[in-house]
Amino acid sequence: MSKRRALFIGGTGTISMAITKSLALNYSDEWELYLLNRGNRSSELPAGIKEIHADINNEEEAKAALGDLTFDTVCDFIGFVVPQLERDYRLFKGKTKQFMYISSASAYQKPIGDFRITEGTPLANPYWEYSRNKIACEDFLMEKYRNEGFPVTIIRPSHTYDVRNVPLGVHGDKGSWQVIKRMLEGKPVIIHGDGTSLWHMTFNEDFAKGFIGLMGNAHAVGENYQITNDESLTWNQIYQTIADVLGVELKAVHVSSEFLAAASHYDFTGGLIGDKANTVVFDNTKLKRAVPGLAMNIRFEQGVRKTLDYVLSHKECQVEDPEFDAWCDKVISALEEAKKKVLA
Repeated sequence: MSKRRALFIGGTGTISMAITKSLALNYSDEWELYLLNRGNRSSELPAGIKEIHADINNEEEAKAALGDLTFDTVCDFIGFVVPQLERDYRLFKGKTKQFMYISSASAYQKPIGDFRITEGTPLANPYWEYSRNKIACEDFLMEKYRNEGFPVTIIRPSHTYDVRNVPLGVHGDKGSWQVIKRMLEGKPVIIHGDGTSLWHMTFNEDFAKGFIGLMGNAHAVGENYQITNDESLTWNQIYQTIADVLGVELKAVHVSSEFLAAASHYDFTGGLIGDKANTVVFDNTKLKRAVPGLAMNIRFEQGVRKTLDYVLSHKECQVEDPEFDAWCDKVISALEEAKKKVLA
């Protein structure tokens, strides 16, 4: 029996690397995997992966590199705006039986109408351009499916993380290490809101299970699926779990999301008000119907322990951010001063 052929545009990011490795290690007898990218992380790839080195943003270069190849599944992990999907449509129309697009669960309606999120939840996010662009990309692809039969499957991840980066709600432009460093130094850390809103954290190895189950799945064409862990945690629980794994005391300072957005140059309007500040509980029933026996069972405590072990043992993951550190101190100091004035 011949193998099915898949092409990943990207294939080495937080989400896609886990899928790439799982396919190579566990499904090599079923799938022949090609990656179309510029080869920046080739040394990290498992054996058996076929690479096509080209810049997908150069359409003629990509078309020449792809040649006459056809695929059972193509997935774009790095499409963010409609012109990129228009390019994909031109490149792969008639050349794939399934086109999988990575959208975002942040596209779901904000302010939320119901904290229980299904694939039927409306898409609308006035707070975040990133999310609006994802919605526009979905609209373009579904129009091509309805009118021309272009075989699209939409995937909506939420907060997915890997071993290289600790997932948090409030951090600077250089990632989460500075917050971890503050915890280790016994300094207070900022949690948005009162920390009681619910959130889902999905380890990328768990995400890969659901995604691979949809690859080549005839029932998935023309459909959209969210892929998240089923575990709901408050942000207080998330930060406390990280502190417990580190073996330190959590010194939390709760700050409203609106204040954080107004008092910084960081994109907390989109990232918090348009996403993480909202209580969400994802219902993955549709995914589980399409992928019978699916078990997304890596709890946050288990996944973040792997992440912290990796980050603490790899200096390249410990990127310091003194600007964010100083901003945290300034916000916390301002709140303390405001408290004193109110009580005076």
